[in-house]
Amino acid sequence: MNWRLSGDGQRRLIAAGTPRRWSAGQVLIRESEASDHVVLLTGGRVKVSVTAPSGKQVLMAIRGPGDLLGEVSAIDGGVRSATVTALTAVEGVSLTSAEFHRFMLATPSVTVELLKMVVGRLRESTQRRLENGAYDVPARTARLLVDYARDYGEPVRGGLTVKLRQSELAEAAGASREAVAKALKVFRDAGAVRTNRCSFDVLRMDLLDRFAEGIA
Repeated sequence: MNWRLSGDGQRRLIAAGTPRRWSAGQVLIRESEASDHVVLLTGGRVKVSVTAPSGKQVLMAIRGPGDLLGEVSAIDGGVRSATVTALTAVEGVSLTSAEFHRFMLATPSVTVELLKMVVGRLRESTQRRLENGAYDVPARTARLLVDYARDYGEPVRGGLTVKLRQSELAEAAGASREAVAKALKVFRDAGAVRTNRCSFDVLRMDLLDRFAEGIA
């Protein structure tokens, strides 16, 4: 499920913000920093990651146009809970915490959308933790690819491409890179996906759906 602002909500926020651009690999928001701005993405893709106790970066989500970043810290004044890194060239608008607060007070209908978005992401996080305990590695990997392709996939010959490294997919699935590589080989042999150096092409969503439910 993708929790984004409506078209009207995005237009209002864009009008209130300052245009920004980031290049691929650039950090928009850094975990544990005390920054005070929110970003509405209008173009490109980013990854959201957190630092595990081991020090390893763990992928939590991919975000794209229409997604808002950093709203929780801007609201409660706390430090950033995750790092946001550009996967591609990214465009967006930025508002300081003060500007964001004024915007929410001036546009209550959009504020309701923002509340629904925050709650939706909390539900999404809870669901992901449940799936990590209820499904095996192939099913978890397939579910992630299905979600990412449907929400952020870009058209490519024969399907949708997801710009993501295999190591990042393994982190998101809560599995070893080797276990995810084995699952991907099964998907690839079935014709469901095509693997590239830094991306995955989903070719048969119907087959991948079956793998996601453990019935393929």
